[in-house]
Amino acid sequence: MKENKLDLNSGWEFAPAPESTAHIQLKKKYDLFIGGKWVKPKSGKYFKTVNPSNEEVLAEVAEANEKDVDLAVKAARKAYNEVWSKLSGKERGKYIYRIARLIQERAREFAVIESLDGGKPIRESRDVDVPLAAAHFFYYAGWADKLEYAFPNRKPKSLGVAAQITPWNFPMLMVAWKIAPALAAGNTVVLKPAETTPLTALKLAELIQDAGLPDGVVNIVTGYGQTGAMMVEHPDIDKVAFTGSTGVGKIIMKAIAGTSKKSTMELGGKAANIIFEDAPLDQAVEGVINGIFFNQGHVCCAGSRLFIQESVYDVVMRKLKDRMSNLVVGDPLDKNTDVGAINSKKQLDIINNYIKVGKDEGAEFYQPTCSTPKKGYWCKPTLFTNVAQSSRLAQEEIFGPVLAIQTFRTVDEVIAKANNTPYGLSAGVWSDKGSKVFNLTSKLKAGVVWANTYNKFDPTSPFGGYKESGHGREGGVQGLEPYVKFN
Repeated sequence: MKENKLDLNSGWEFAPAPESTAHIQLKKKYDLFIGGKWVKPKSGKYFKTVNPSNEEVLAEVAEANEKDVDLAVKAARKAYNEVWSKLSGKERGKYIYRIARLIQERAREFAVIESLDGGKPIRESRDVDVPLAAAHFFYYAGWADKLEYAFPNRKPKSLGVAAQITPWNFPMLMVAWKIAPALAAGNTVVLKPAETTPLTALKLAELIQDAGLPDGVVNIVTGYGQTGAMMVEHPDIDKVAFTGSTGVGKIIMKAIAGTSKKSTMELGGKAANIIFEDAPLDQAVEGVINGIFFNQGHVCCAGSRLFIQESVYDVVMRKLKDRMSNLVVGDPLDKNTDVGAINSKKQLDIINNYIKVGKDEGAEFYQPTCSTPKKGYWCKPTLFTNVAQSSRLAQEEIFGPVLAIQTFRTVDEVIAKANNTPYGLSAGVWSDKGSKVFNLTSKLKAGVVWANTYNKFDPTSPFGGYKESGHGREGGVQGLEPYVKFN
């Protein structure tokens, strides 16, 4: 009698399940949000923001010049001096809470716009980014009238005007990480979102109007790198908050050196994900997939280096390749999609160059045989094995779905390898031995270490790195401190 077997890799496909876009409202052209109003740019220039999954233009967005930035800073200073700094913490908290509730009410629209503009799967935008953004506003609304409890016996006071620059990988979440604690501490804000993903920040400006936030408390200007530089260099800025590349972070630090401006920098990373032989292997493999592929590797804390103990290397690699073969690459708005589009052609070119580097260096290359759409910016999930410690794949941030794999035998060996990088943002450890986990958390040079999970965030938990991954923390009580000064 012939045995019937179910082949899970037989090519079965899910029927498309696209999220509707009928409920979202996008303008064809967005001006600057300054002083509570929409203001046309002085230059008259606009640039296009594009859907990376099909290369279609979503909207035109204003390009701010020096006069626009000055107008925004003046509006923020006026609001700080005349309104926001005079409000009690209790009243500030009400506004922040109202913003959080409105984000919840419009979560579906924000999630769809996030996936349209950034290319990330709707599951991530819907289930992670937007709910976490609302949670950060809720959390800091609660701290607004409790600053003296957050910093006992230190008499905290607000700084003034904060210049905030956010990246394209978590557009909505990074905006919440920065605006919410700044407002809770009593500061006003001039924010510049990334030029490739400005739409959710601009939708937030509409929501801020609806929330009745006093004019000028939050100002949003759009543009390229030079717009951010104008904000950083403006003499009436008290605090600079930046999330982005290490190279740009160094430029900003040089620009504010010798000034009284405070700063927080959340920069690049080259996180190590470490699997020990006693780890729950299926759970670990899923954590690896989540840490590097579900977000297209578009996370500064992406687990882009995988260290596997030699005794379980073959088993983990088999499980990892099997799991990769079932990943769905495609339309970010399809609820079945695991791996969405690369954010821009520029970033795709960078990723493809690193893939070429890996091949040229002699590392072993693997990609699943999945198909990708003909239009848009796409990269299949990619593995490189037998990667040398000196390889550029193991040392440089790629910011794409490319995983560099190495093996190790002992705890001391993997600690040395994991720490052998200029970065120090995050790491992951997989083991069923608590003592082993705690030993590594004290020795890994990373600001955040996850144990038997990866990429878990919570508004109460601080996040940030050191070495070339930046300084300061965002989230938690620690995320308030960069926005206050003490007598």
